[in-house]
Amino acid sequence: MKALWKLIWPMLACLLLPLAAAWFAYPATHLPPKFGIFPPEFVQQAPSFNLLVFCAVLVVEAVAVIFLLYPGLFGFKTVQPPPPAKPAGFPVWFWLGAVLMLFFWWLMWARVTLFGDLVYYAFTPMWWGFILVLDGLTYRRSGGKSLLATKPKTLFISALVSVGGWCFFEYFDYFVLSNWYYPNGHMPELSHTTIVLLFMLAYTTVWPAIFEWYTLLKTFPKLAVRYSDGPKLPLPGKLLMWGGLGLIVLMVFLPYPLFWVMWIGPLSVLAGLLICNNVWTPFTAMAQGNWGPLLLVALSSLFNGFFWEVWNYGSAHPDPALQTNPNYWIYEIPYVNVIHIFAEMPLLGYFGYLPFGILVWVFFIWAGKVFGFDSDLNGK
Repeated sequence: MKALWKLIWPMLACLLLPLAAAWFAYPATHLPPKFGIFPPEFVQQAPSFNLLVFCAVLVVEAVAVIFLLYPGLFGFKTVQPPPPAKPAGFPVWFWLGAVLMLFFWWLMWARVTLFGDLVYYAFTPMWWGFILVLDGLTYRRSGGKSLLATKPKTLFISALVSVGGWCFFEYFDYFVLSNWYYPNGHMPELSHTTIVLLFMLAYTTVWPAIFEWYTLLKTFPKLAVRYSDGPKLPLPGKLLMWGGLGLIVLMVFLPYPLFWVMWIGPLSVLAGLLICNNVWTPFTAMAQGNWGPLLLVALSSLFNGFFWEVWNYGSAHPDPALQTNPNYWIYEIPYVNVIHIFAEMPLLGYFGYLPFGILVWVFFIWAGKVFGFDSDLNGK
């Protein structure tokens, strides 16, 4: 019980400290504006474009791009890739997923009522179709191995964890005054109960999609070993954990300057507590010089993010007045909310997907330790 409590209390602190800080940050109401309204609504206009902040973020992201493209400049050694696996045939669920994905993609973007109210329910089956497609591609490239084929229980549990995990981040979104919100979250065509259920079902897709990308990227031999022999960088667990908790408290008082903390803060806390408890995470591999798990899951989130954003954008444009997607979201990100290319996400915002992917896996590993299920994605 003591060991379990050591894993639980930092996460409880993540949830309770923002509420405690809000008591002082908002003396009139003791809560951020529109706290608890679900799905989250627009709160207020975020600070406008700031060239200095934009350039600072751009420099950091440019360094990240150079790091990913040219790891040798940062001390990584070239590793001989293993031979590729003999391809297998496409499994039946690949074709089923392709049909689901293409049909509901068309339905969501075309916004037709040919099938009655089915158009309002298109988001989740489209994404599960895409997940099956990714799994089928992995199955073919790996010679018959994939999450659905070899670890179906892990895939199923990841969908359950995904619901709780994304609710966790929706909760933090209130404290940064809605970096994103859902303008159709209260559309008159659907009851509020129906919309809440639709959102919960949509949340099942986040973790599985990223994990499917991760297993797919690992089937590319050169990419799988690209970052496997680099600098050994152990991280201080206690400093990460307490630093993350401190940032979360400050975020409540400075929601716009510290909007990024809603991703980095929980990641720091989770990584720190797992390091302190000697639980394997991608940071464990990084400490041994293998940055592959860390960077591949980060890239998995980034690649998946392009589909999230483009499909979301297409469900509302070119005529947002004809919106039929209750899950459609808009960003209200301070300082850098410019340059939108077929997406509500600003261009620089895409790089937030990199730490998010790591956070998704670390959260899953933490949940596995707390609830006693297998969270391994590396086939060990």
